[in-house]
Amino acid sequence: MNFPERFSDLPEYAFPRLRGLLDAHAPGKDPIVMTIGEPMHAIPPFVAETVAEHAPDFRRYPPNEGIPELRGAIAGWLARRYGVQADPEHEITVLNGTREGLYNAAMAICPEAKGGARPVVLVPNPFYQVYAVAALSVGAEPHYAPATAETGFLPDYADLPGELLDRTAIAYICSPSNPQGAVADRDYWETLIALAERHDFTIFADECYSEIYRDAPPPGALEIARGMGADPERVLIFHSLSKRSNLAGLRSGFVAGGPRSLAQIKKLRAYAGAPLPLPLQHVAVKAWKDDAHVRESRALYQEKYRIADEILSDLPGYRPPQAGFFLWIEVEDGEAAALKLWREEGVRVLPGAYLGREGSAGNPGKKYIRAAMVAPKEEMRRGLERLRSCLQD
Repeated sequence: MNFPERFSDLPEYAFPRLRGLLDAHAPGKDPIVMTIGEPMHAIPPFVAETVAEHAPDFRRYPPNEGIPELRGAIAGWLARRYGVQADPEHEITVLNGTREGLYNAAMAICPEAKGGARPVVLVPNPFYQVYAVAALSVGAEPHYAPATAETGFLPDYADLPGELLDRTAIAYICSPSNPQGAVADRDYWETLIALAERHDFTIFADECYSEIYRDAPPPGALEIARGMGADPERVLIFHSLSKRSNLAGLRSGFVAGGPRSLAQIKKLRAYAGAPLPLPLQHVAVKAWKDDAHVRESRALYQEKYRIADEILSDLPGYRPPQAGFFLWIEVEDGEAAALKLWREEGVRVLPGAYLGREGSAGNPGKKYIRAAMVAPKEEMRRGLERLRSCLQD
């Protein structure tokens, strides 16, 4: 059975494509994997004991929206981190990881028509692939806006035609951005929020890398929207414990925003959501309440930034990321570079084109590779040294 016609232009997912490119070739040296953004830092020490303590609760169906203690812990973190006061009952709901939320929120929020025409969903290009699938699933027209060096590696939605913006229902934005590690500053958010107010669309702010940064913490979309006095429904923010707490396997995140939007999301999730098991919700409560393990992990990433700068500073195409844990390195051809690195050095990276779409100026990821700085520090150092040696040849 084939995908419905609306998915006809959907390419194969990035990692099966990568296996097709590399797996027929033997690695030149012992493999070092720098492809997937799966954090390898230590998990918080309370995880195992909390699961064991609440193990009997595996027999119970968990609430879709999250237990009150978890929503309260999230509200507390939003207040500490952003100064945002969010109502745990009406403005927060728990997700089974942010990917599920970024998809299902579009299903719950996107109208069938906007301005009497097919709605538009704005997507940065390159991007996290669920954005496009969500747009296609709701019957919207995805519009891929280049996020290149010329735009500061963030999409310039304000440069789009007014008639397109009038049909826009949702605008996805990732800050810090995946794959480029760029941060939307206060001016960027204020411009985007004002644009959304003027053209009446909702911003889906994917902020799952918000706690991994070099110096200053990235500002948050909801923080700035509240400060501007914007419509409470204008912004939805999505966060996760995957990167913040090195708990990708926990599958725990949340969405926060206006009460009307949250009511629609919760109603859909009651039918189609995947609630987090109760013992894992109790782990999440402790994780959102504890900032010490986050600071420790961030310090390790900051050391990794220094290592990357030290090794790659004179490599043509290297640009130090502002935040996140990916390196977005410009090369002549991303696929060719990834294949060369694998065959000669055993270093596995992702061609940037696998995260982008063809546009009028081509695929903006074509001349890039993405390398994840998630491995233990010394393994990452070896990988970057091999990468530099290979790409400088």
